[in-house]
Amino acid sequence: MTIFVPAARVSRIKISPTTAASARVRELKAAGRDIVDMAIGEPDFDTPDHVKVAAHEAIDRGETKYTAVNGTVALRKAVIADYKRRLGLDYADNEICVGGGAKQILFLALMASVEEGAEVIIPAPYWVSYPDMVIANDGKPVIVRCSENQGFKLTADALEAAITPRTRWLILNAPSNPTGAAYSRADLKAIGDVLLRHPHVLVLSDDIYDQIWYRDEPATTLAAAAPALKDRILLTNGVSKTYAMTGWRIGYAAGPAPLVAAINKLQSQISSCPSSISQAAAAHALASDQSFVRDSVKLYKERRDYACARLNAIPGLSCLVPDGAFYLYPGCAGVIGKTTPDGKVIENDLDFVLYLLDDFGVAAVQGAAYGLSPYFRLSIATSMEAIKQACDRIEKACRALR
Repeated sequence: MTIFVPAARVSRIKISPTTAASARVRELKAAGRDIVDMAIGEPDFDTPDHVKVAAHEAIDRGETKYTAVNGTVALRKAVIADYKRRLGLDYADNEICVGGGAKQILFLALMASVEEGAEVIIPAPYWVSYPDMVIANDGKPVIVRCSENQGFKLTADALEAAITPRTRWLILNAPSNPTGAAYSRADLKAIGDVLLRHPHVLVLSDDIYDQIWYRDEPATTLAAAAPALKDRILLTNGVSKTYAMTGWRIGYAAGPAPLVAAINKLQSQISSCPSSISQAAAAHALASDQSFVRDSVKLYKERRDYACARLNAIPGLSCLVPDGAFYLYPGCAGVIGKTTPDGKVIENDLDFVLYLLDDFGVAAVQGAAYGLSPYFRLSIATSMEAIKQACDRIEKACRALR
């Protein structure tokens, strides 16, 4: 019998904690447990009907063949127009790449640029996949803790202290998964001033949640706030979160033509191109009426306001009100060290989320998965009914602790 031994790059990374949490929820539901799932980062809304129609029409037109590696002309034009309309940024056609989700593009960007030992600065809390993406590509994640007192945001001073001659990238995700923290134009300008002093550092700007935005101040991004850095930034986005199109698997990015060409070269050997039908749907979503985005953000904001008020009223918990995205990142320091009704001590945020899941049927993700404890992440990309049930159960769980 042949014994398979995985390559080192597989052995040194772990399965995504959010993927593992979702799998556990499915197992419990299949076993008949009543679970309120607050772990999954996926809109509960369906893809807009007019986007589905656009996909059907593409099929009827016979658009079912391979496309260019960097996507269809229609989608690239829609991406360019969207960046110009929303952010005032101008990109040429050869500065656009399209992939099977923004996640694929982020990975390919690192694969195209990171050599062994190269450092990548990752502010924490971070999306769970960033460190493992860096490690899989032989890089070294440099984690910079961003406390709640800082609004979970990277400061200019902390960035300056983290940069070394080996720094290759800064990953900047805003609004953030898991905290929903967002940067003002002034915040970004300060970060930009630091980066201008270190021309060897590139920026992966993950803006996948940038249209799920609650501030009165318009959303912006580093390339707009610090235009002198534009040729060092890969601006990454997609249709998954904004248009409830997670399963369509379309992401895109805009950035320096040499980097985009390297990403396209890798994709030509990995997947050839994204789905032609999904591209047609994405192009339509970007270029058509945007009322779905406005309506969904309004509902997300109502859910945010309700959930934050409830959580901040629960003994032992506190929750910073997020500026965007559809996550909450409540602190649970007040329950650490307490004892459950069956005598188990809550020693960390993993113990707390397991207690919520096993004893009260609420699925969340521990803050340790995002690099900053003691916190836990809740997704509000679910119904208000589910959010109310979850808050009721979390309150009951906390009051039961001794």
